[in-house]
Amino acid sequence: MHNFLYTLTLIFLFFSCKDLKNTKREIVLTTAQKIANAHGFKTWKKVKEISFNFNNDRQWTWHPKTNAVTYTRDTVTIEYNRSKLDSAIIPIDRAFINDKFWLLVPFQLIWDKGITISNPIKTEAPISKLKMNMITVTYPLKGGYTPGDAYDLFYNDHFIIQEWIFRKGNSKEPSLINTFENYHDFNGIKIALDHKNIENNWNLTFTNVRITTTDL
Repeated sequence: MHNFLYTLTLIFLFFSCKDLKNTKREIVLTTAQKIANAHGFKTWKKVKEISFNFNNDRQWTWHPKTNAVTYTRDTVTIEYNRSKLDSAIIPIDRAFINDKFWLLVPFQLIWDKGITISNPIKTEAPISKLKMNMITVTYPLKGGYTPGDAYDLFYNDHFIIQEWIFRKGNSKEPSLINTFENYHDFNGIKIALDHKNIENNWNLTFTNVRITTTDL
């Protein structure tokens, strides 16, 4: 009887482990998750502070865990918390959301609610003319500062974004086309510092980027 129970226990453990392995195999990442992870999304939970200058115009410092934001432009410095917005701060916060979106587009694919993401296709990128993967991200018609906008994201086989087409209000015609280049690694998070247009006579840049992480 003892041997029978022992054998039965071993059989139970064998099939339990087998089921657990099968469960792990069934976890399939979405395209958005793959893109975010390729840019270091798994490190984001350790981020204590992120600072950056948007296009040599305005400097931001953001503490994502508390949502405290510091805005600096010329001699003006304003501190606020995104959990307590009033009408006077809305224009500043609108600028922050815009600038943060440019900086952390891959993570916005995970953070933003209500967006629609198409299935990936292979197509020609608008600037390099190289064959790349493309998804279209469409924002809902209500909510947020720029409802209804659409973005065609072109990324390589390593899921790193290379170019995009911005279409305001999901228009058929592009509102803006530019690159994602000059990637740098900031404590495990990959950020494109330059965004050049198709004519190569315009470049939106990020400078003074600093990301401070903490051990969990």
